[in-house]
Amino acid sequence: MRARNVLAFTVSFLLTTALLAQASGKAKAKSGSKAKASGAVIMPAGDVKWTDLDPTGAPGVKIADLWGNHATGAYGALIKFPGGFSAPLHTHTNTMKIVIVSGTFIHGPEGKPEVRLGPGSYMMQPGGNYRHTTACDKASECLFFAESNGKFDLKPVDGGKAPAKK
Repeated sequence: MRARNVLAFTVSFLLTTALLAQASGKAKAKSGSKAKASGAVIMPAGDVKWTDLDPTGAPGVKIADLWGNHATGAYGALIKFPGGFSAPLHTHTNTMKIVIVSGTFIHGPEGKPEVRLGPGSYMMQPGGNYRHTTACDKASECLFFAESNGKFDLKPVDGGKAPAKK
């Protein structure tokens, strides 16, 4: 009886090890040539590629995708706001997770007081109908990391604009 238990344990252990090794091999094959032998991705600040987010709608705002592509799907990116930048009331389709790196980021949830976030602060901003404003204190530019499972968009809320004068 004891020998049978040892044999059953050994067979289970070997099968589990073989399955895990096979899954690991498939994951490595899928990552293909993108990953170096070490598996590390290293990007010195000088190699970060900055582009304009929206030169007409958000002049001066820059974005640098670190992984993925903010225009088409999931991404992780650094974003810079010039000092004094302000975006009117808006929403985003997808949830964003944000970490402030430098400057003072100002978040204004609709109907609530603004929240000022300094370096090291974290915010999860829901996608969908979460209406808010976004700004950067005029004292210096704001640099933050943003991550999302879907593409970046900014949908202005009509009520956030000043009413047309008659």
